[in-house]
Amino acid sequence: MDQQFWDDLYHEKDQLWSGAPNGVLVTEVDGLPPGQALDLGCGEGADALWLASRGWLVTAVDISHVALERAKAAAGDAKVSWAHADLSTSPLPAGAFDLVAALYFSVQREPGHRAVRNMLAAVAPGGTLLYAHHDITGHEHEKNPGFDPADFYFPADIAEMLDEDQWTILTHETRPRTDVPPEARHVNDIVLKARRR
Repeated sequence: MDQQFWDDLYHEKDQLWSGAPNGVLVTEVDGLPPGQALDLGCGEGADALWLASRGWLVTAVDISHVALERAKAAAGDAKVSWAHADLSTSPLPAGAFDLVAALYFSVQREPGHRAVRNMLAAVAPGGTLLYAHHDITGHEHEKNPGFDPADFYFPADIAEMLDEDQWTILTHETRPRTDVPPEARHVNDIVLKARRR
């Protein structure tokens, strides 16, 4: 799942995603005071634009140039900073973001967990990490070329990496997805929300 994989995937359709913000984001960000936000795996930009419309100063990152070009085109005058980066090789500014959102963001396992540690380090003191993934229960053995669930981090893996002295887990649960597309196989999400102390 490198840059070429994602660029090819985005080239398959004129619009890959719905254009609406993720229900997990809308639910979990409600009530948070706007600040600096980092949207990892921003895709075509719906989440970043939703955050910006609510007063957040957003940095939106994706590995796909195709996705970023679409996001920029959709943004109009919205104040979002779009950035091309690979989380496993591109350092993020440490402690810079009041919200780090990684929703359905495929992070491959690696020795030393560099990409995940990079993501966690970007959360400012008092800031919030929001990490969600589809619940694959019952789908673990499906054959998808290039995708083995064991190769990727899920919310439980991230939760285990959160030092209790530095983080408070606010939510770690499986819940029904909102606005499930008709063709979707995954009807539940696993949501992790944590605050850095």
